[in-house]
Amino acid sequence: MSQSGSQAAAFFKDVRQSGVVWLVRDDDGSPTHLSADGTRSLPFWSTSARAQRAGKIWGHGLRVTSMPLDTWRDRELPDLARDGLKVGINWSGPRLVGWRFTPMEVLSRLAAAD
Repeated sequence: MSQSGSQAAAFFKDVRQSGVVWLVRDDDGSPTHLSADGTRSLPFWSTSARAQRAGKIWGHGLRVTSMPLDTWRDRELPDLARDGLKVGINWSGPRLVGWRFTPMEVLSRLAAAD
């Protein structure tokens, strides 16, 4: 399994166990990433430590915050789908790379993890 694949697998396992999703943000919101194909992704992490590392890499005064898994699943993912955003999962490394999924793919993977 690739590094990104193992990070994605860890994400779904961790959030099912903890019931929490982590993100980084500032007063204007959370940063998105524009990929080469022109789609934007909003990244999330499965632990506070992972999100803290990402915040340090991106800098710019980003702070770590959490969201209950139920809220993320029931409110955030539908909003991301409406906005045409993809979901970055446990991005890591010095350039914060990893897998990204559509919100529907995330919902399917969460359901499969039950």
